[in-house]
Amino acid sequence: MLHNPIFKGFNPDPAICRKGDDYYVAVSTFEWFPGIPVYHSKDMKHWELKTHVLTDDTEPNLTKLPSAKGIWAPCLTYNEDEDMFYVIYGVMNSMNARYFDVDNYLIKSKSIEGPWSEPVYLTSSGFDASILHDDDGKKYIVSLEWETREGYEKPGVICMVEYDPETQHVVGYPKRIWRGATDRGCIEAPHLTKRDGWYYIMCAEGGTGYNHAVTMGRSRNVWGPYEPDPQGAIVTSQPVESNERADDDHLKPRYYNPDSVLQKSGHGSYVDLPNGETYLVHLTSRPFTPELRCTLGRETAIQKMTWTEDGWLRMADGSNLAKLEVEEPNLPDVPMPEIPAFDDFDGGELGNWYYSPRLMPTTFANVTERPGWLRVRGQESLASLNRTSLVARKLTSVYATVTTKMEFLPEVYQHSAGLVIYYDNMNNIFLRKYYSETLGGSAISLVRLENGEKTEMLDTRVAVEDKPIYMRLNIEGRRTWFEWGYDGENWTKIGPEFDTTTFSDEYCKFGEFTGTMVGVAVTDASLHERCADFDFFDYQADESKPVA
Repeated sequence: MLHNPIFKGFNPDPAICRKGDDYYVAVSTFEWFPGIPVYHSKDMKHWELKTHVLTDDTEPNLTKLPSAKGIWAPCLTYNEDEDMFYVIYGVMNSMNARYFDVDNYLIKSKSIEGPWSEPVYLTSSGFDASILHDDDGKKYIVSLEWETREGYEKPGVICMVEYDPETQHVVGYPKRIWRGATDRGCIEAPHLTKRDGWYYIMCAEGGTGYNHAVTMGRSRNVWGPYEPDPQGAIVTSQPVESNERADDDHLKPRYYNPDSVLQKSGHGSYVDLPNGETYLVHLTSRPFTPELRCTLGRETAIQKMTWTEDGWLRMADGSNLAKLEVEEPNLPDVPMPEIPAFDDFDGGELGNWYYSPRLMPTTFANVTERPGWLRVRGQESLASLNRTSLVARKLTSVYATVTTKMEFLPEVYQHSAGLVIYYDNMNNIFLRKYYSETLGGSAISLVRLENGEKTEMLDTRVAVEDKPIYMRLNIEGRRTWFEWGYDGENWTKIGPEFDTTTFSDEYCKFGEFTGTMVGVAVTDASLHERCADFDFFDYQADESKPVA
């Protein structure tokens, strides 16, 4: 059986494609680099983090963009006639005044590992753009047309425009083609495919919250008109249909379904297997209840599907409720390398499972200057939107222990280094070693940012020696706390216990759509040159436990 979510933690907006017997899924990264992770499998059961599409943090330049802006909803496709991978992605520059200023781009590569072509600008009419490679050689870009006018249904309708590969430009203006298969409203995330002479449009409806759903329509003409699937939602966490076209709130917690572990299920993409089976990947979340806070963010799940005789896509079990356990494909098992829990930094390069906000980690961190250690050069504060030296990985369970060993010699109070739990630049907790002028030497203490309010927890301050120090972060359901020590065996708790649920879209006021990260950070607000060395990063998570 396949156990959902298949990609736990911050892995939203999945798009799936197939090349031969290789399957690939791309997900969103928003303000984080490297951008657009691509997971790879040969059996749809075992997956590896294969590569990232965007590895140049100057293109796109995400510095100074607020949290949850940046890279939205990549569309990954493979064109067999060209033997070419395509990625369409949006760069969300601003959501101020609900204008949603986005630029959509196209890149392509013969190999999933690149190199990728220079980005080609497409449109800015709306987000979640994707591409159809028609069998006559034409290409079409479909996206949400974001509605900014008063008196019109928001967020808008689905629009489409032809793309000319020769001129690398769209042909004319996007035209509106689809308003959805249901009345849930908040339509987005369109994908166009062609099958047995039908053009199928798959969308997300209901908003990326508790009324979320995958829906479909079809037409014999690419420009429509499209007929709605008579079933309505084909995959969802809330099977009861509703009319919410007048409500543009994406979250809609009133539609929480207590009978489903998987919530917010929607934003889907399907793939047909050579053996006739069909699977669909989709966004989902697992909230703490009753708070309805999703600390792990929006994750990726998978469902087995089937095509009906009259050409509609259905869940294989006959329902439309997203399932935790799914029958696996009839494919031979092919194990894949997993992300290691313990990283001693003994390799020649930093693992591809580490991320940094707005910058590539390699611009300020390396494992070569001091072999066997991760050296991180300090820059701006964890509250910065510009240059933050944070090396983090995705939190995949709310039952986890994160441990590191650090060597760091601060000389002025602007020097800090340590262990952090981080949702965004306005919500994080930092166990840091720093120079205390009050104590006249090195100390450790906690600093918390909670919805932009900074609290220097001076009652947690402890003088420490300038020798290797161990730091530990413990997450046990709703309880989160820190410990420290000198030998990695004897631990002293520092500070109070914190509420894990506050690290979530639903609690954080300045960012949405991402997920909690854990990592190490260094700040040097004086000269941007002080370094800290980390001997290992140990991430032990029990992913079998439910969020509760």
